Formats: sequence, C-alpha cells, structure tokens
Amino acid sequence: MAQFKYKAKASDGALQEGVIDAGTLDLAVASLQRRNLLILSIEPAEEKKGFVNELNVFLGYFSGIKQQDIVILSRQLSTLFEAKVPIVESFKVIITETQSAALRKHLTEILDDIQGGLSLSGAMVKHPEAFSKFYVAMIKSGEESGKLEEIFIFLAEYLERTFELARKARNALIYPAFVLGAFVVVMILMLIFVIPNISTILTESGQELPFYTKIVIGMSNILRQFGIFIMFAVVVAGGVLYQYARKAGGALYFSRVQISMPILGNLYRKLYLARIADNLHTLLSGGITVVRALTITSEVVGNEVYSKILLDATESVKGGSMISEAFGKYRDIPPLFSQMIRIGEETGKLDFILKSVAGFYRRDVDNLVDNLVSLIEPIMILVLGLGVGLLVASVLIPIYNLAGAF
Repeated sequence: MAQFKYKAKASDGALQEGVIDAGTLDLAVASLQRRNLLILSIEPAEEKKGFVNELNVFLGYFSGIKQQDIVILSRQLSTLFEAKVPIVESFKVIITETQSAALRKHLTEILDDIQGGLSLSGAMVKHPEAFSKFYVAMIKSGEESGKLEEIFIFLAEYLERTFELARKARNALIYPAFVLGAFVVVMILMLIFVIPNISTILTESGQELPFYTKIVIGMSNILRQFGIFIMFAVVVAGGVLYQYARKAGGALYFSRVQISMPILGNLYRKLYLARIADNLHTLLSGGITVVRALTITSEVVGNEVYSKILLDATESVKGGSMISEAFGKYRDIPPLFSQMIRIGEETGKLDFILKSVAGFYRRDVDNLVDNLVSLIEPIMILVLGLGVGLLVASVLIPIYNLAGAF
C-alpha cells in the first residue's frame, strides 16, 4: 500500500494537509472525496530510503496487531469522545498518531466505511483480526444505548486490566522457560561433543564405570547415532500435536491439562475466572443481555473447558435457570464464585458483584505470580545444580578413580 501526500479544503473552508494510505492514486482520491474534501493537490509521498526503514515497513505490515495497540487505541478514543470530538475527526487524529502500520491500515478502512454510511460497530466487525466479537458487541451496545463515550471508557479500563494481568502472568513464565531451554541446549551439546572424547578414555581404561556414568555415556551415544531421527520425530510429534490441538477434542484436552498442572494450573484457573467475571461485568454494564454476555464471554475466555461451561450455562439460562445455578454444576467453578453471583442475582446488583469477584481473583493472581517469581530462582538453582552435578560427577569420579589406580 502506497502513501499519498495531499492538500485539500474541508466543507467549512479549512485547509488540510496530510498523508493517506491507499492502493492507488484513484483510491486515494476517492477516499478523500468520501470525506467531503475538495482536493487541491495530491501526489505520491516521498519514500524514505534505507534498509532500516524498509525493514520497519515490512515488519509493520506483517507482524500483526498487538493487544497493546488496541489498549492504547481504546484509551485514545475514550479520551477524544469524552472531549466531545466527533467520531470522524477522532479517527483522523488517531490514524496520524498510530505507530502500527497494520493497525493504521485497518483504521483507515474503518474511517472510509464510516464516512460511507456504516456504523462504527458495522465497520469494525469487518476487521476481526483487530477487533474481537467482545469489542464489537460493546461498541454496538454503546451505539444502541447512546452511551458510546461510556462504553469506550469501560473498554479502555477493561483492556488495560486484562493486558496487565496477562502480561504479568506471561512474564513470570518467560524466565524459567528461557533458563531451562538454555540448560537443555548446553547439555545436548555437551553430550554430543564433549562426553564422547571422555567416554573413549574411560572405556579403554577397562575399569568398572558407575551406573550414572553408563547412563550419561548411553545418552551421548544415542544422541550421536540417532540425533537426526530424534529431532525429526520431535518435529513430527510437535506438528501432530499442533494439528490435534486445533481440533475441538484436542483443544479441550490441552485446556484441561493447562488448568490441571501442579502450581501453574491453579494460576491459570484463577486467571480465567478473573477474565470471566471481568468480561461479564463489562458486558452487563454496557447493556448487553445476560445470554449474549455469556455467549460472547465463551468466545473470548481463551480456555475450552471454561468456554464449554459458559455455553452450557447459556443454554441453562435460556431454559429459565439462574447463572449461579448453572455455574454451580461444575467443579471447575469454585463455590465462592457461584455464591457471589447468587448474591448479585438476589440483590439485583450482579454487575457490582461481578466487578468485586473479578477484583478478588485479579489480586489472587497477582499474589500467586509474586509467590511464583520468588520461588523460581531457588528452584532453578536446585534443578540446574542437580543436572550439572550429575554430569560432572559422572565424568570426574571415574577419572579420579583412574588417576588413583596409578
């Protein structure tokens, strides 16, 4: 997509200058005309040269849209709407300020659709890779209730909470994953390139080797002889598991494994419960019906186990059951969660109760993450120490015995 620099006059006579993204010059002219602008001049913008700029443009279009970009966009829109800036002008301002080339492309197309007569939700629904069903449903609710400004404030706050919670949980797992990955790579390299030279000396000495040394030498021989086949088998197994995980049964199985793991399972369960409560609170506060709120939440919760529970609860609510009654049937929904929702239903303050429940589980996740982070370092030291100690002992002790024999 090319950029075109233009000068134009608005309907009130104000002079405007800027840059527009479009596939061709004709499309750029048509887009400006749909904005009721009188074009004075338009020409291709000068492209910045250099490898770095070309690389940035390439990455900008193909790296996708980050959740953080949508968080910032929602906060910007809420601020502009709160300042009573018209929707068209708000999008024009944001398009010029947006750093993400991919998001800027979507926003430009949305602006064109709005100027062509579509509603904001109708324009956004055409871009599911940028705006989820949850997001579009909230916008549509705001349009129907005339509370679009409040809805954007709700969305901005909700997305900021969700992003921060997910970021904190993700960051807690990055460090141990990186350290373990590096440890495994170093051990494999040692077994392939270092241990064979030492094992030759130990074997030729004729002494009886300890069982753990035999294990290490055996692992080294297996990796040297069948390493390529093992790597191929791992890649194939990974591909098979990936395809299986994309199917309904596989996604449900891995979702169950995720929330059943020791230590981390509890963290994930509370993370999803916080997300369910927060989603339902935001949707109900925005005027979405209970049935629709449950359906949308099932689509965005991110775990098939809880998604199935929410869908089943939706059918129960359609049949006349209370939400708390529908949730109470499942062991993956804690009794506290169902009881708090029952209180909200009985008092008519369900959205307030859901907000309190979401806050409770968010704090619980924060505490779990903090505790996990504090335990990671000693656990990693212990695991790495045992691994390195076993490898060193399996090599040095036989060498020490061999030296003592002379």
